[in-house]
Amino acid sequence: MYLIAIVLIFIDQFSKFLIRQGMFVNESIPLLKNIFHITYVENTGIAFGLFPQGQIFFIAISLVVILFIIFLDRKRLVKSPGEKYYLGLVLGGALGNLIDRLRFGFVIDFLDFRVWPVFNLADSAVCIGGILMAISIIWSRPRKQKDVG
Repeated sequence: MYLIAIVLIFIDQFSKFLIRQGMFVNESIPLLKNIFHITYVENTGIAFGLFPQGQIFFIAISLVVILFIIFLDRKRLVKSPGEKYYLGLVLGGALGNLIDRLRFGFVIDFLDFRVWPVFNLADSAVCIGGILMAISIIWSRPRKQKDVG
């Protein structure tokens, strides 16, 4: 779980470093015109630019999520390799964006599909990890047997 988080943080922070070094804020480079662009956005909100005024609240929420994942791991409450992988994605994504918030006061977003708000790799990891964890929990719940008779 921690290795996944560390690798994700490295890739996330390195990609954001490249964007900050090579682009101006709000500059957009089309890779597939009108489909996929690299667009440098400084986002003070949460995923996809929602709630731009809640910086302190988002730092606190990130810390709660991070500490909760570490607590789950320390108490050995997550046993399945899949769930550890999913939590590693959430942990790495939360830490990647928290680093931005603490360093800059905003999160660097740059993946722009034109039909969706601009986002970054950390946002993707949190969303994908959370969705996969929810699916895993739902599928692993015991099913009630129907009475036949």
